[in-house]
Amino acid sequence: MTESFDHTVDVLIVGSGGGGMTAALAADAFGLDALIVEKSAKFGGSTALSGGGIWVPGAPAQRREGYAPDPDGVFEYLRQITGGLVSDARLRTYIDSAPEMMEFLERLSPWFEFVWKPGYADYYPDLPGGSELGSTINVPAIDLRKLGDEEQNLLQPLALAPKGIWFAPKDLRLFYQIRQNWRGKVVLAKLIWRMVRAHVFGDRMAAIGQSLAARMRLALKDRGVPLWLNSPMRELITDADGAVIGAVVEREGTTGRIRARRGVILAAGGFDHDLQWRRKYLPLLEKDWSFGNPAAMGDGIRAGEKVGGSTDLLDEAWWFPAICWPDGRLQFMLNERMMPSQFVVNGAGKRFINEAAPYMDFAHAMIEGQKSGVQHIPCWLITDIRSFRRYVIAGHLPIPKVPFAPVPTGRHVPRTWLESGVVKEGNSFEELAVKIGVPPEQLRATADRFNELARKGHDDDFNRGDSAYDNYYGDPTLPNPNLYPLGKPPYYAFQIILGDLGTSGGLRTDEFARVLRADDSVVPGLYAVGNNSAALMGRSYAGAGATIGPAMTFGYVAAKHLAGRLGSGPGPQTDSAHDSGKVTK
Repeated sequence: MTESFDHTVDVLIVGSGGGGMTAALAADAFGLDALIVEKSAKFGGSTALSGGGIWVPGAPAQRREGYAPDPDGVFEYLRQITGGLVSDARLRTYIDSAPEMMEFLERLSPWFEFVWKPGYADYYPDLPGGSELGSTINVPAIDLRKLGDEEQNLLQPLALAPKGIWFAPKDLRLFYQIRQNWRGKVVLAKLIWRMVRAHVFGDRMAAIGQSLAARMRLALKDRGVPLWLNSPMRELITDADGAVIGAVVEREGTTGRIRARRGVILAAGGFDHDLQWRRKYLPLLEKDWSFGNPAAMGDGIRAGEKVGGSTDLLDEAWWFPAICWPDGRLQFMLNERMMPSQFVVNGAGKRFINEAAPYMDFAHAMIEGQKSGVQHIPCWLITDIRSFRRYVIAGHLPIPKVPFAPVPTGRHVPRTWLESGVVKEGNSFEELAVKIGVPPEQLRATADRFNELARKGHDDDFNRGDSAYDNYYGDPTLPNPNLYPLGKPPYYAFQIILGDLGTSGGLRTDEFARVLRADDSVVPGLYAVGNNSAALMGRSYAGAGATIGPAMTFGYVAAKHLAGRLGSGPGPQTDSAHDSGKVTK
């Protein structure tokens, strides 16, 4: 006898990040009854914590600016960086469907305002199909007061900025140039003005991932698509043939069975903070150094495995070198690796990679180096006092000391940093070497070699500065934005650990986002997107937004497949969707 259900929908979406919310919006627009369940008390998932970029070559926002990357070129680019780990069918589907997804959202709701500002290069712009202009799409900032009561339910970043401080995507690059040109100083003035406005007028502006997640939630509200918070999915329900027909969901202390007539889309993220599971697949991982969603514990992946789904890339993550302060606070290490007057050494006191390389590549070099028996986790970024006073390093602003400033300022390295042990100081490279535990003669030799190359203007050893990506956060006033000799002491070493933005391995899926068994057959009724699925990018990263882009795209593709709408274009036109939430049939 068939067991009863407490609630019935066409499509059940598990998780409220970019992939889940896009899937719900698409399912609703295609005439399906959709429901999102979210285990956390907050919506937005990893998308809300992110930089908010969406990597979509050929997006409408690009075409409006007269730029249209060649799809075949993009395909070859992705094939090369993924190295055969991802099927051609999945890659082709992404290239074809990602621009369509963005057009669909723009037509669906006025909350979706997508913009493209050229200049943030793909991470491998010199490869065939790569772009120096980049394909990262963003949304403008938004006042969170527009969310109404839902504002309190938006997942907040792990490190909150002072009231009124927010960065548009282009602001950050210019801000890092605060000592190099007037544009950086203009951004600082903007930040001060934003703080004033926030205190005087009550603005609650948010940008990047916060804005993207808020806009998605507003679109869901307008269309009346339900999102249940505090509602963890406990297990999937299958029929006698093994097809997924629903899920057990706990809500308000009560466990209920939800029937999903068409299927279930898992969009619940990775297993960022399940350290036991992560160490199983990558034993050298020392601590929980993930910037990912605190609720990401792998629930969706385990549920998919339990009903026959297979997995891949479970040892992978969206790696991001970082600083870990003694209180456990994590801080990205991005622009610092592109600064001119610095180099990074391993436990042998030697450079081991182009420091400005994409963060996935840098982290992979750390991992492989550690496996070789030489300490690479942590490694050390070496710089000098001149550089500290000229560039933004670890959140320190190179401006005169400002009392009560929300971030460190002034000409001297904060004493608390040195006392923490995360930053070391030496009056010679030999003294610094002793403090970080590397051979003194080798660190001196490495510094001498780096300075020699910097004076020549080319990094013959690792080609730092050759790529447009390397240059992005470099010093534009220099002939090579990424190279300049270290000068007089004191010298400093900043400890770099192996952080990440979340795991990138998960359930294997096909080009329609359907979950696959080990024999490549489909688990009927089950789909997985975002970090619930093994990454479309394999072990690489095409450009800024290469996590959110595939998550949103395959959320859209999954909903379209469930609705039987594949091949029908970007979906129905809306009729005053912002006001009525109705679709013109």
